[in-house]
Amino acid sequence: MSRETLKTLFHPFASGTIEPPGEGERVLFLGAEAGFQLPEGFAASLSAVQGFRPLYRQLLAQRIDVKPEIDGEDYDAALVLCTKHKGENEANLAAAITRTRPGGLIVVAGAKEDGIQPLRKRLEGFGLAIDHMPKYHGVAFWFGRPADAGEIVTKLAKAPVRVDDRFHATAGMFSHDRVDAGSELLASRLPQDFTGDVADFGAGWGYLSIEMAQRSRGLARLDLYEANHAALEAARGNMAENCPNAPARFFWHDLAGEPVKDKYDLVIMNPPFHEGHAAEPSLGQAMIKTAASSLRGGGRLMLVANRGLPYEPVLAAEFRESGETCRNARFKVLWAKK
Repeated sequence: MSRETLKTLFHPFASGTIEPPGEGERVLFLGAEAGFQLPEGFAASLSAVQGFRPLYRQLLAQRIDVKPEIDGEDYDAALVLCTKHKGENEANLAAAITRTRPGGLIVVAGAKEDGIQPLRKRLEGFGLAIDHMPKYHGVAFWFGRPADAGEIVTKLAKAPVRVDDRFHATAGMFSHDRVDAGSELLASRLPQDFTGDVADFGAGWGYLSIEMAQRSRGLARLDLYEANHAALEAARGNMAENCPNAPARFFWHDLAGEPVKDKYDLVIMNPPFHEGHAAEPSLGQAMIKTAASSLRGGGRLMLVANRGLPYEPVLAAEFRESGETCRNARFKVLWAKK
């Protein structure tokens, strides 16, 4: 089921408030999600960008032309579907302005929880003439791309953040401005001098993999699986900086929806568990099942989770042995053996 905000984004065209882009024109769609229908008269070619693997796969299933990164420039128009990450929204707006020709139309939509109103006010603060309309519990706003947009792009674009003077990450990634405390607890329990094949499920920008590689320099193989394409590319760069000789491979992968082909002696992970602001443990449970099927006999899983998440029953069901290594006020480190 599509998000209501998708309908908000296309409503200015569907209502006739904005003339839809015609045949021969090119439209960039940032933050694209599946489930939309193009309004009547919207005949332009649409280039969708979605770096989150599950949403990317849904767009492919809808036969949408989609890539994980922006390709091309001088688009006639751009669409931006907001997320709940302020920094990511501003970065997408900066990219839309950069990749659209002067005078081109830029349409942005989001819900209240996406911060759409503060984002509109921010753009108005640059002196842009912005029109807007509410619909489907969200707001769409639009403006023409100014000829001189350098200052706007500079102030909206998000440079990579330097974390602990060892890593780079950017807005929109999990824990992009600090080492996650749960991952740090798991890292403190990683084995030393491990020599087998290791997979990091949900590797993010690479913190756990780097900690693993630095503790066990004789690893046979270290495979990083991550659904966020930008985070995976950050992990690639962070691994190259911190562990240039590690036998690392990188997989842009939906661990809850795509099978893992290789087998491992150890899987480490800090699974995501939020859907919006509510705890949703089903994704972590699905990743545990994927880990169980990816381990060789005798292989082990090590994971960290918030203390209240109910992962123990699925560990008991999927593994021969399982238990708890340690816990603190917020997190617990769990283990399981195939």
